[in-house]
Amino acid sequence: MSVLSGKVAIVTGGTLGIGRATAEELARAGASVMVCGSDRGRVREAVSDFAADGLAIDGLAADVSVARDVERLVTTTVERFGGVDILVNSAGIQRYGTVVDTDEEVWDRVQDVNVKGMFLAAKYAIPEMRRRGGGSIVNVSSVQAFIALRNSLAYVTSKGAISSLTRALALDHAAEGIRVNAVCPATIDTPMLHGAVNLLKGDRNADDLVAEWGRMHPLGRIGRAEEVASLIVFLAGPGASFITGASIPVDGGLLLATSLAVPVDEAAG
Repeated sequence: MSVLSGKVAIVTGGTLGIGRATAEELARAGASVMVCGSDRGRVREAVSDFAADGLAIDGLAADVSVARDVERLVTTTVERFGGVDILVNSAGIQRYGTVVDTDEEVWDRVQDVNVKGMFLAAKYAIPEMRRRGGGSIVNVSSVQAFIALRNSLAYVTSKGAISSLTRALALDHAAEGIRVNAVCPATIDTPMLHGAVNLLKGDRNADDLVAEWGRMHPLGRIGRAEEVASLIVFLAGPGASFITGASIPVDGGLLLATSLAVPVDEAAG
């Protein structure tokens, strides 16, 4: 498959989880890819793994909340591959707490990584996309852009903001041939998920808790990172040329049902 042959992509948060799966799928579709992550050692390890698999993926350590880091990421990508056509904003963090017990520093850090990071990446990537005659940005959001999980105030707020950011970017840059969309996963098998499981499981078996969460989805399981990556690659490519400003669930049907239950005899009456 080479639908993205000649294209250049940046994937933030590209060393783990959905970001890593996306980087691999973009490369297999023919794109040259630059990933970034905040952990220098993890970036080196990921790039080594990519090379062993024969994938054209380079990497750079960067904090997406720091403007000079993001500018360097884009500049290095242009120097290495010649331009930027695709930006996948996958870097993100999760922190738990209500408004009362969330420290200001925690709130700021979640918004800085999850929202400001996307703002900065778009700010520096879009001028390069203009030079190429257009491009595609895909923001990794969450079903929590539509619904709220208790005790996750900072994270839920950030994901709602991503949907608004996506719409604003899409509207502002549509005439330049730059499309902007968001994917909104539900429970996906990633390191972030397993971190949450270990934090919340208490005395329970971790696998049992993951299976229980899977049963909350109408399809009866949690998703795989590759299933989200497939949609991202589609949105980045020519097959999605008339899609912009959308926030698309990848949720195993999670958003289809309400937790409210109507007794069968009342429904029948």
